[in-house]
Amino acid sequence: MRYFLELSYSGKAYCGWQVQPGDPSVQQAVQQALSTLLRHETPVVGAGRTDTGVHASFYVAHFDAERAVDDPARFCYHLNAVLPDDIAVSALRRVRDDAHARFDAVQREYKYYVALRKDPFRRDTAFRYALPLDAERMNEAAALLIGCGDFTSFAKLHSNNKTNVCRVDRARWDREDDLLVFTIAADRFLRNMVRAIVGTLLDVGRGKMSPEDMRAVIDGRSRSLSGCSAPAHGLFLTDVKYPDGIYVDTTN
Repeated sequence: MRYFLELSYSGKAYCGWQVQPGDPSVQQAVQQALSTLLRHETPVVGAGRTDTGVHASFYVAHFDAERAVDDPARFCYHLNAVLPDDIAVSALRRVRDDAHARFDAVQREYKYYVALRKDPFRRDTAFRYALPLDAERMNEAAALLIGCGDFTSFAKLHSNNKTNVCRVDRARWDREDDLLVFTIAADRFLRNMVRAIVGTLLDVGRGKMSPEDMRAVIDGRSRSLSGCSAPAHGLFLTDVKYPDGIYVDTTN
């Protein structure tokens, strides 16, 4: 029986979601906790990679259980007791036996947080940017990302992707108190893509680039044309969407 596990985590202490030899990963911590609770080795498959230091306020992973979980809330309670303090499980949902946390995802959403003033309580969750930023210019440039296109200019070099084409559904900056928050949603993301986009948009916001330059960066399909990657600690995976038919109704 297959289940989707919904969780959140702080990425500060981890090399990312994916298991890496010799380095702590979120995937490894979740697998160890599940294996302890279920009393047998339990591999988990995540909705996708997150890089070292990147956080997730909403993440999905799947695992297989030998028998049905009668009380999902109680299961999550006990799993949270075994997990480290920087990883938390919020829900357990039964899905079709062929459901896949990564390949069945139809959209993912990320948010990037930029702190406009020094705040000691946000130093691990937002990028402090000291220069003035023009959010209107940044949104002009961000609008050019929407639609289906080749995002090679924002991809990590030598990633060996089969394709760098993605469909971006939303890309916008909003002001929230002393934060500028960039929200981007797409059917898929390339490695380092969001951080490279944010770094480029920050260059637009401070006047180093014009909004029109963003089109040249996209069309140029070269990582050398885009800005530096923004630091990992300001980035959060915030949502993963799946088709409704993937979930199994266990109320009957």
